[in-house]
Amino acid sequence: MAPSPSPDHPGPNTAFRRIRGDLSPGEFSAAVRRAAREIGERVSCDARYIGRVESGEIRCPNYAYERVFKHMFPGYSLAELGFAPRDTVRGRRAREARRSVPAGGSTPGPEVDEFGGRDEHTHSDEESDVLRRAFMTSGPAAALAATLPRGSASAAPRRVGGSEVQTVEEAVRQIRLLDDKHGADGLYQRAGHWLRNAYAMLEDGAYSQPVADRLHASSGELAISVGWLAHDSGRHGEARSHYAEALATARMAGDPALEAHAFCNTSFLARDDNRPREAVLAAQAAQQAAARLGSARLLSLLALREAGGWAGLGDRGACERALLRAQRLYGHGAADCDPEWMTFYGEAEMAGLEAQCWSRLGDYRRAAAHARRGVALQDPHFTRNIALYSAELAGDLAAGGEPDESAKAGCRALELLGERVKSSRIQGMLDVAARALRPYRRRSAVGAFFNGYVAKHAV
Repeated sequence: MAPSPSPDHPGPNTAFRRIRGDLSPGEFSAAVRRAAREIGERVSCDARYIGRVESGEIRCPNYAYERVFKHMFPGYSLAELGFAPRDTVRGRRAREARRSVPAGGSTPGPEVDEFGGRDEHTHSDEESDVLRRAFMTSGPAAALAATLPRGSASAAPRRVGGSEVQTVEEAVRQIRLLDDKHGADGLYQRAGHWLRNAYAMLEDGAYSQPVADRLHASSGELAISVGWLAHDSGRHGEARSHYAEALATARMAGDPALEAHAFCNTSFLARDDNRPREAVLAAQAAQQAAARLGSARLLSLLALREAGGWAGLGDRGACERALLRAQRLYGHGAADCDPEWMTFYGEAEMAGLEAQCWSRLGDYRRAAAHARRGVALQDPHFTRNIALYSAELAGDLAAGGEPDESAKAGCRALELLGERVKSSRIQGMLDVAARALRPYRRRSAVGAFFNGYVAKHAV
């Protein structure tokens, strides 16, 4: 077994990656959930959690995960599973260790607490940029470039196999991880470069039919990820193009899961582009594609996408019916067939999307209640979404005539945008809140919000 990362020099958990073997992160996370049920534990393991373990972000699992892993791998210690000793990563001790580092000395990397979650200490914009560059110039992205077929069009195609496809799949996962924490603005251009590389591999490579199926699916998912980065950074025309590219790939490959995902994002973009009729139709097309996949959670999200379109059309009755359908389907629970990309979709996201529906319908009191719930329920890992729901809450409260509470929510969103998250979409939501708060600038809470708003973004 490879030694686990030391406290001062954390790195990828290669031991855990070897243990996963040929299973995909989604398949392995399903096995973890099954093992948990066998011993009466409850863990919400998904492919993203496995990615965080293997990247070294989670350096020691919480006690529930430890029991599950030891059930799955009898006789293995935490060290043999690639984890660091628990007492070296507990939040309090890790912070003390960081404070004890002399000036100019090396500092430990980001730590996790004993529950497998990151300590929420401040990250500067510079640190966030370093993290983004670290992914874009190494790891999956660099490996993706190395797999590309070389030479002229007349040269013999380069053989593409499972390892090459895996680089595309890992690139998708890493882009999603970075977007969850930092938003889209700093990622889009480089991610688009790797998308072009993936499609060049698809066009110029030589591969078997099973590899072709995986390569189409992973390239399409990468197109959707890049499209989302374009969407979130305000490049709606480019987002629409990427989603159309993913949809064409899905249709050519006969892949209903990819088709449902592409239509899902197309619906969301149409809603934000004030094309509510298209949002409804795209969401309905997504539901038709997803009907054969067996995932109630996916159908729940797609019902929310449809509800957003109906809200934009001002059809309260149709919106309420879609919301009720989304809640009923969500209540069926998670399943192993839920798509890997849906790890963001939980009660917090559901509350946030419902808040946006009520806001479009002009029911700001109800919208604020759901946005407040979204902020309270969100996993700290999803920093971008906390900023999003806080900005949504600020706008709803401002429109509903509650300026002081709106300003406090706006300050929370500004704090996250300034430290860790770069998202033109969230910034635009704060701009709307700021315009609604202008008449109340003499209030102390609102004045504090505008001080931060003007300093960082300019009115």
